Amino acid sequence: MNKKIIFTVTNDLTYDQRMSRVCTELEIEGFDVLLIGREKKNSKPLSLGGEYQQRRMKLFFETGKLFYIEYNLRLFFFLLFHPFAIVCGIDLDTIVPCILVSKLKGKPCVFDAHELFAETPEVERRKSIQKFWLRVESFSVRRITKGICVSDGLKEYFFQKYEKKFTVVRNVPDKGFSVPRRNEENANHASIIYQGALNEGRGLEQLVEAMKMVEAKLTLIGEGDLSAQLRMLVKNLHLENKIEFSGFIEPNKLRQLTRNFSIGINLLEARSKNYYHSLANKFFDYTEAGIPSLNMNFPEYKKLNSEFEVSVLLDDLKIETISSALNRLLKDKELYNRLHQNCLLARQEWDWDTEKERLLEVYDEFK
Repeated sequence: MNKKIIFTVTNDLTYDQRMSRVCTELEIEGFDVLLIGREKKNSKPLSLGGEYQQRRMKLFFETGKLFYIEYNLRLFFFLLFHPFAIVCGIDLDTIVPCILVSKLKGKPCVFDAHELFAETPEVERRKSIQKFWLRVESFSVRRITKGICVSDGLKEYFFQKYEKKFTVVRNVPDKGFSVPRRNEENANHASIIYQGALNEGRGLEQLVEAMKMVEAKLTLIGEGDLSAQLRMLVKNLHLENKIEFSGFIEPNKLRQLTRNFSIGINLLEARSKNYYHSLANKFFDYTEAGIPSLNMNFPEYKKLNSEFEVSVLLDDLKIETISSALNRLLKDKELYNRLHQNCLLARQEWDWDTEKERLLEVYDEFK
């Protein structure tokens, strides 16, 4: 009988590309995989395309403290009464039930940190809430069997703070995805894409302001805490003809759509320790699509850009800095073509076929 792995997340599974890759790969490797999330009021039906099992829990509460309490209690009892060989909690908001039940059952617990949860801007600015999540982090990291994270910065953070070794598994795309490569004749060379959550600390307000000085169209794909505020800002600045909100788009469709843009955006505030050490999925998604991008001059992006120059790195989030960088990419054909060609080279190296070996090494130890 194949060993059962249960993965736990707090999203509704629909747009989680990383977990889809991880669960599919481990199912292929011979594990019996179950991914648990939650069902929201506006959740789309689960995709039945994957080989692994998926389950979503319906909750009374969708946000705030009551949501976290309800989800973690429900998750605790689910794990308690369902057999597994390995349990893996994704980020701090699901890890505690995994640790508690794994200890009760004498099973290994893996912690997969996609971010520094206690250092995100929405948590960091509320000191009492941050203090709570830092306690959860300390309790959890000291008790896990294995740790996985998405960047060298996070790896160093956990080792320096807890003397715990984590394995880095970056969320790079699958080279074998069957979508035609970027068609230069059809691509719009004055179009800009941002994909991801419309949340605090991602330079989105500054980006909207910068578009006043850029002759191009910006498409924001995703939703978040700033959705309403950003829409109002666009209206107040009379930029409706330049800035479009597309909402959430399913991953497979998004990968096809991204190839038709000319520039990708990944801006982050340095004050957030989480963002400073981050390595966003969208960085690799833009590169895989063959489009140059704007990123911050943070350690992870600086290191990758030294391997393959695929991006223009910014030192700050001033409106003038952003608009100047965008206009440079749009007008300097030599620079743009160099970065575009480097994207085509980089996507051959930054590939899931290579990255997945690190993932398999972690779980193969439990076979």
